[in-house]
Amino acid sequence: MPDGTYGNLINGEWVGASTMVDNINPSDTSDVVGSFPSGSADDAKAAIAAARAAFPAWAAASPQLRFDILDKAGTEVLARKEELGRLLSREEGKTLPEGIGEAARAGQILKFFAGETLRLNGEVVTSVRPGVHIELTREPVGVIGMITPWNFPIAIPAWKIAPALAYGNCVVIKPAELVPGSAWALVDILHRAGLPKGVLNLVCGKGSIVGDAIVNSPDVDAVTFTGSVGTGRAIAQKCVARGAKVQLEMGGKNPLVVLDDADLAIAVGCAINGAFFSTGQRCTASSRFIVTEGIHDRFVAAMVEKMQSLKVDNALTPGTDIGPVVDASQFKQDLDYIGIGRGEGATLAFGGEVLNRSTQGFYMQPALFTETKATMRIAREEIFGPVASVQKVKDYDAALAAANDTEFGLSAGICTTSLKHARHFQRAAQAGMVMVNLPTAGVDYHVPFGGRKGSSYGPREQGAYAREFYTIVKTAYVLP
Repeated sequence: MPDGTYGNLINGEWVGASTMVDNINPSDTSDVVGSFPSGSADDAKAAIAAARAAFPAWAAASPQLRFDILDKAGTEVLARKEELGRLLSREEGKTLPEGIGEAARAGQILKFFAGETLRLNGEVVTSVRPGVHIELTREPVGVIGMITPWNFPIAIPAWKIAPALAYGNCVVIKPAELVPGSAWALVDILHRAGLPKGVLNLVCGKGSIVGDAIVNSPDVDAVTFTGSVGTGRAIAQKCVARGAKVQLEMGGKNPLVVLDDADLAIAVGCAINGAFFSTGQRCTASSRFIVTEGIHDRFVAAMVEKMQSLKVDNALTPGTDIGPVVDASQFKQDLDYIGIGRGEGATLAFGGEVLNRSTQGFYMQPALFTETKATMRIAREEIFGPVASVQKVKDYDAALAAANDTEFGLSAGICTTSLKHARHFQRAAQAGMVMVNLPTAGVDYHVPFGGRKGSSYGPREQGAYAREFYTIVKTAYVLP
């Protein structure tokens, strides 16, 4: 995607907007990735109308057509993963290897759901009434509104768009205003792969304008949202009030338990990856290390030693371990939490400093707090940056209790060589995803993604389980 000015995709046409917003590189704020629309409510309404008009034909389309389009798009994404990964890293700030990996994941998701078009099976059930035939089938929901976040600017749009299209729905997507380029490129690829006009629509802009128009429209049958807890809850209330399906992925305050018997190198590797890679800007990031007394001091010392060697720099610079924070607002929030942690009495064992690099960007050292208590804000609130805390506990039972002591429940991890504790934690952790001797962040594209408690609401995303949100079950009774 060359730098320049871009439009919204509405009813198969690229449409300009009266207001445009520059897409700024957080590694180099003098670098403008492109200029993208700040769409209006009327733009959203036009896109919704186009999707509604296109729905009957697309719902009835052959699974082979859907397969061919998704497969073709996935092939192009994979062929262009370096280019798309560079775009992603340039606009969002994650390192280039991470950006390329995310672009590849988007291609794999498209390929997976291409296959799902041919695997949407029903059931035949025997009736309790003689001679009555029962069939259970799945049908598309209709028009799906999508509101996606800035931290995974191509993977999350892909894992929402792909199943929606595979199961015969039409789409209106509003990507995060901060990082529209990757979503624009993905939609462009799908559009050129042969989608009929109106099936997929892209409207960039503010959540308070475009997002609200999508959420409140009576012609939008379902809304899928990934973002903050407050916004998610407000969306849920509006959707439920008008009877629309809703799916939310919100936040996390994910624990990584480290027991005395853990392999220290594995534990540190899991902690560094989970807490600080992608600049800690992942809902699955490990932001709480819950460490038992016998290994605590060695774990902290090893963490500080490893953190000292991490290279924080421009996302596109070879050898960079951690890129910049995504923008000035998030940067301020991260630094504010450093002050909050100190004010609460936690010890800043390492990091938290503003860094200067050869290009002007939002660079900070990853931060590690020790001597933290469960009641502290830094141990309870999602920071969404490279900031983690260590809580010392007596034993496994105390660690499990501390891990579950949160309003969130997305991902939880444990590092241990004890099969007994690993299996118990797998069952008892109040989280949608559990990792044993692995980072809390990092999931496969073909299995369900989602959490419990305040982290998620509605059916799971990704994998075959995505059909629970993007389809409706119909029960038909027939007396021949």
